[in-house]
This record gives sequence, C-alpha cells and structure tokens, in this order.
Amino acid sequence: MRGFIAGCVAVVLTGTTALADPTGKYDVAGTNPSGSRYSGTVSVQKTGDTYKVIWTIGGTQYNGTAIGNDEFLAVSYTSGNNTGLALLSDQGDEWKGIWTYAGGTKIGTETWTKH
Repeated sequence: MRGFIAGCVAVVLTGTTALADPTGKYDVAGTNPSGSRYSGTVSVQKTGDTYKVIWTIGGTQYNGTAIGNDEFLAVSYTSGNNTGLALLSDQGDEWKGIWTYAGGTKIGTETWTKH
C-alpha cells in the first residue's frame, strides 16, 4: 500500500512540475459567447503554486487566479460582479482556450500571444 501511495504522489508531483511556464505579458484576442470579438492584453505572474492573471480589455480589468499542470491552465476570474472560468493549453508562444461567465450557457474562445 505504501508503494502505491508513493507512486501516486510521484505521478502528481511530476505532472505539476511539468507545467509550461505561462509567466509573461501577452496580447489577447478572443470571441465572446455572443460571437463579438475583443482584444487587449494579459499579464501572468507566478504567486507560489498559483498564478496571478490580469486582463485589460477595452478599459476593463479582469483579475484571476490560475492553477494547472502539463495539460492545461485553469483561471477563475472576476471583474465587478462578473465571475468566470477560462481553460487554456500551451501552444508554444501562445496559450489557446475557452471561457465562460459563471452561470453561462455558451462559451467564448481566447488566444494569448507572447510579446
């Protein structure tokens, strides 16, 4: 049993250390769930085991906290009374993914391109 538990811990630790480092500044382009397009900037800072994510889009700031592994980056974000979730995957110099507002029934898309 100890060997099994140690093996599971090793797999989890390996997955978390393999995360492609998203730290940096990006141009962001996306499509809202309604279909309209938007663009702006996003910055990502490492904060321990998590990341601080700040989008600036059309003069509005969205603040998020991200976690991830070698397959994805998940970001919970807020702006005023709006909250939501974004899931992105590493594509080299870009992160691409989908997002929605809390309680949403449709998704948007988003691409971060590193400066």
